[in-house]
Amino acid sequence: MRSASATAPAASASTDPVPDRTGIEAALAGLPRVVDLLAARAEEHDRDATFPYQGIEAVHEAGLLTLTVSARYGGPGGTLADTVRVLSQLGRGDASVAVVTAFTLLRHAEQARRADWPTAGYRRLLTESRRGPVLINTLRAEPGAVVGELPATVARRDGDGWLLTGRKTYCTGAEALAWMAVTARTDEEEPRVGTFLVRGESEGLEIDPTWDQLGLRASASHDVVLDGVRVPADLALGLTVGRRTARQDVDAGAELSLAWHDLALSAVAIGVARAAEAWLIRFLNQRTPANLTEPLGTLPRYRTALGEIEAQLIGAEELVEGLAARVDRGEPEAVARTGPAHLLATRAATAVVQQAVALTGNPGLSRRHPLERYLRDVLSSRVHLAADETVLEAVGRAALERGTRP
Repeated sequence: MRSASATAPAASASTDPVPDRTGIEAALAGLPRVVDLLAARAEEHDRDATFPYQGIEAVHEAGLLTLTVSARYGGPGGTLADTVRVLSQLGRGDASVAVVTAFTLLRHAEQARRADWPTAGYRRLLTESRRGPVLINTLRAEPGAVVGELPATVARRDGDGWLLTGRKTYCTGAEALAWMAVTARTDEEEPRVGTFLVRGESEGLEIDPTWDQLGLRASASHDVVLDGVRVPADLALGLTVGRRTARQDVDAGAELSLAWHDLALSAVAIGVARAAEAWLIRFLNQRTPANLTEPLGTLPRYRTALGEIEAQLIGAEELVEGLAARVDRGEPEAVARTGPAHLLATRAATAVVQQAVALTGNPGLSRRHPLERYLRDVLSSRVHLAADETVLEAVGRAALERGTRP
């Protein structure tokens, strides 16, 4: 488990301008319409594995794609609790759109906390965002990467800039990203590791369409191949000597970034499960087998099963929403608990959808209905979750450490 004491300084800056609650609520008010638009085309994009450009446009037009832009940059300054609320709703409409949106919201939120992106460049990005959707993601994962090793992606000095070469994998939204924050090591005698800001249309950058997963098929989480991609010196951020760090050893700022990631992606999974429950309820209210005179929903067995599903979702929502509010208040203990919360929420969401499929039988597995897509999407959401044993071993170690204290 991540250390609570290490996260104490990581509370968001109290000197920031007060969030624009009026603007936030106005954006949130548009959520139902956006969710309906996403749901209307989700099956098509899933079937064809095509990127949901219109869905992203709808999210942008509602003001949701820039919800976490800090008030000091003229944004509404949405909180983690706001982010969780948005993503759980988007997850009901189209999980692929939700996860793509999540990573852009996370990047804006990190800029609000750490201001590591050069101010002039970030303001240019926001200007672009007023004209249309600007998607951003941080690209860390590499094929065959091992925790504790330096990134395989290399930045080589070239005049007043850098040339980036390497391959990143699981790059959500790859084909539509306007900016990529790419982790890499330098080729210096003592390598430094940092983040290099790359434009999506940069020369030498290629999208390798490797994403062919069971679910989240429209998320375009392809590989990104960089072959001598030029990055100006001022877009190389946080270059420091060091290695990849394990989850429990990251610094306070990175702890908070992980907390946002954990709860944001948990919210997407819960949204998918809520969509599955809504479909199940309609099915139970309408389905009357030949041997019955009333719909399945009138039978105690089905009502009890639905009650179990509802109870699991209530628990997951209370866990994620409660922790999000506590993280927003700057409570270190809440930050330290988001890893296990992500695991538990994803498990609950998966169990809910699996139970819905079991209750409906053959109709739940038919491509004519969305339930089988919800199952595939919630199963594929594990790509954003740390391995169970990694999370649980850290939690167990923290518990043992607490047990040795006087």
